[in-house]
Amino acid sequence: MPVKILMVCLGNICRSPLAEGILRSKLDSNFIIDSAGTGGWHAGESPDQRSIETAKQNNIDISHQKARKFSIADFDSFDYIYVMDQSNYKDVINLSPNKAAKAKVALILSDSKEVPPYYGGQEGFENVYYLLDQACEEIAKNLSSKK
Repeated sequence: MPVKILMVCLGNICRSPLAEGILRSKLDSNFIIDSAGTGGWHAGESPDQRSIETAKQNNIDISHQKARKFSIADFDSFDYIYVMDQSNYKDVINLSPNKAAKAKVALILSDSKEVPPYYGGQEGFENVYYLLDQACEEIAKNLSSKK
């Protein structure tokens, strides 16, 4: 049975779609990777064009993704839930139905660091790509060693 991983940010159009694409590029078909947002106002939309371009510059295609809102059912559907910042962490933890669900949730960056939201120009997107690429490399190594 494949391992299922969910990436979560606020609107699911910038950070989490990029994290989904990066991690998918590092793992094989034994893993299912998806993304969601704690807010649903972008549901059905494609990722931000700047995220699509940043991914494309790194040979990753995220243009097919569509935003969706995180739901309580995601706790049952996914083995690991990685969130981008403390606010998303609190939102997801507050929805968790039990201790087992809470145990699935972690900040994607170690040492309680946060993936910053996208403010500013292209440089901000490239910085977030760099942070997520490093984090996804670690996640991929850890998960692959468990298989």
